[in-house]
Amino acid sequence: MLAQCQAIAPPANAIPCVFMRGGTSRGPFLDLRDLPRNRAERDAILLRIMGSPDARQIDGLGGAETVTSKVVMAQPSTRPGIDVDYLFAQIDLENPLVDTLPPCGNMMAGVGPFAIEKGWVKVTNPETKVMIYNINTNSVIEEIVQTPNGRVQYNGTARIDGVPGTAAPILMNLFDQVGSKTKKLLPTGHLKDRIDSLDVSILDAGTVMVLLRADAIGLTGGEDETFFKTNRALMERLERIRREAGRLAGLGDVSNSVLPKIGILSTPQTEAANIRSRYLTPHSLHPSHAVTGAICIGTALKIKGTVASEVGRENGKPTELVVIEHPAGVIEVNIELDRQGDQIQVRKVGTMRTARKLMQGYVFY
Repeated sequence: MLAQCQAIAPPANAIPCVFMRGGTSRGPFLDLRDLPRNRAERDAILLRIMGSPDARQIDGLGGAETVTSKVVMAQPSTRPGIDVDYLFAQIDLENPLVDTLPPCGNMMAGVGPFAIEKGWVKVTNPETKVMIYNINTNSVIEEIVQTPNGRVQYNGTARIDGVPGTAAPILMNLFDQVGSKTKKLLPTGHLKDRIDSLDVSILDAGTVMVLLRADAIGLTGGEDETFFKTNRALMERLERIRREAGRLAGLGDVSNSVLPKIGILSTPQTEAANIRSRYLTPHSLHPSHAVTGAICIGTALKIKGTVASEVGRENGKPTELVVIEHPAGVIEVNIELDRQGDQIQVRKVGTMRTARKLMQGYVFY
């Protein structure tokens, strides 16, 4: 008679992991408590997990693209009214850099399902509200996740551009979206600044961005990924603009950070859209668009005098669904502004994303 098999403990270099697509991005979701508290030690593990630094990321989970070189770390929250704390990390492909300065609204879509399946949130039928604290931006997000019969439902009929097929909708309401990094909506105090002979707008809403008109740099606004990959002179100029924008915004030397991001804006090509964007991450073109970038551009569009307001269309209402064209289609954000004299505050931003669990188990480093 064979002896009953006993469970074998995982080796010391194994960490429980759920690999998920969140919005138009994907990457590993980890319990923050499973990682070292020391940042240098934690970053070394994340680099090893993702296979960086290596442009192919052949020895890790990274997909050799910015949107597939992302990590979510989360844990149950002790904050009043909050279910889960969430920390996002952007992993550089070619350098040993782990950037936790920026947020990621796409990967954020997976935090609710992840927390529910971890048992950190009480499930309700047919949907569950998950309150999330984003450590990157000190902001709060409300997610509505489909949970019929008490289980996360990933399949559904919702579609987002940049992702094939359909899935269950995840509704996201984002609060406290202004000034997470600079304490100001307009970090320089100006609607427009002049950098490298160009008018730009620098905003901190959702994320920090430097916005410029496509026609100001000789572009149509419809350029694709190949164009940006092969136009080295343009990318070098944009990087100079980005670094100077970071300095003007009070972020210091941003050469090793992905903030500020770059938005190249133009007039939309369809009547249904409000503006067209080419969102750089910042050293390559995003294949679709970041949620946080859409928040920033949508906010800029609604403020007269920014470069976004010069090329886009908006109806002047305090609450408006802003439709932004991007290389894969469109992204929609519903922005609620509160105007008091010259002061503008983003009260809430709503959007819809989808997520899908791809695998779960252990990741080894």
